[in-house]
Amino acid sequence: MAAAGFLLKAGHDVTVLEQAPAVGEIGAGIQISPNAARVLQHLGAFEAVEAVSARPKSYRFRLFDSGDVLQSIEFGSAYEARHGLPYLTVHRADLFQALLDVVLRLDPNCIRLGTTVTGYSGTSSGVTLHTSAGEFYGDVVIAADGLKSKIRTGMLGETSARYTGQAAWRASIRADALGPQQVHDTVDIWVGPGRHAVTYPLRRGEIVNMVAGVKFDRWEEESWTVARPWEEFRADFPGWHKDIQQLVEHADRAACYRWALHDRDPIENWTDGRVTLLGDAAHPTLPYLAQGAAMAIEDAAVVSRALSEVKDPAEALGRYRDARVERTSRVVLESRANAGLFQLPDTHALREAFAKRNMSTERNAWLFSYDPLTADI
Repeated sequence: MAAAGFLLKAGHDVTVLEQAPAVGEIGAGIQISPNAARVLQHLGAFEAVEAVSARPKSYRFRLFDSGDVLQSIEFGSAYEARHGLPYLTVHRADLFQALLDVVLRLDPNCIRLGTTVTGYSGTSSGVTLHTSAGEFYGDVVIAADGLKSKIRTGMLGETSARYTGQAAWRASIRADALGPQQVHDTVDIWVGPGRHAVTYPLRRGEIVNMVAGVKFDRWEEESWTVARPWEEFRADFPGWHKDIQQLVEHADRAACYRWALHDRDPIENWTDGRVTLLGDAAHPTLPYLAQGAAMAIEDAAVVSRALSEVKDPAEALGRYRDARVERTSRVVLESRANAGLFQLPDTHALREAFAKRNMSTERNAWLFSYDPLTADI
């Protein structure tokens, strides 16, 4: 949706092919740092997103049992002055709706539902997409079809995504069920042996989102929609801080989800002539840097700028790829490394590792400061 909106706003004709029979979105929380928020602002979606988001005060790394804060990134006035925009946490469905509204205002007929793409064939003058609804022809194809991308397979051959040995729990908790003693107005990364948890507010603080990474040797289907027994969720956090215990206790017991986490090694080429990949199709990443959605939103801005600024479409897509490879690869690898950092074997090792890092300086310097609207292409 971000790519469609940016391209439509730039004056391109866009057709979005979607295999689902209806428009909608699942999932829970997404963190929107200023590098992504700049694109939302350009699209005219930022105010709608901000209105249904929470604005956390800080981003804290905390010990799993004591709750001690090892480090924090403050999101106050100095942060907003430096980056020009706040740090938001938003429900995935709300972000999707804001982007969808932009797209439909620009072209209410550009989305084709119930259309499954199976492959493509390209020439120097255009691309034919093969789909369940027949063939579609375009000047370029941008494939944002995720970790299991059919277009990536057609471009690069069949390759298996890497199971990381990690599974993730996802649950939502009503904030009013927790009582006044628990105020969730920060992003908290709870780090501990063999597992970690991320908690933050959604929908103006009405909901607390919890995602927890757990070492898990057994292979499972990668899916966001497979519910697991609440008792299994509770059993994964013995001895954890009372705040985590309270969140688990008040989670919606019919909606605790656990899915296997996969990623791929970074690649240097995800473009084939007039066909390119975007988001997880190009650079799937673990959720341990909170930048998967942001990278796709950044991609949307850069690929649209390239197609508007470079006359030859194949050259434009090559420029887009070259502009994005280094940054997205760094995000993929740092996200992967964080799985180890956040789950070191004991409290001493965790304290020692975080004492050697300055997360605020690091992320402010290269991650949040990036502007996809002005970055070199």
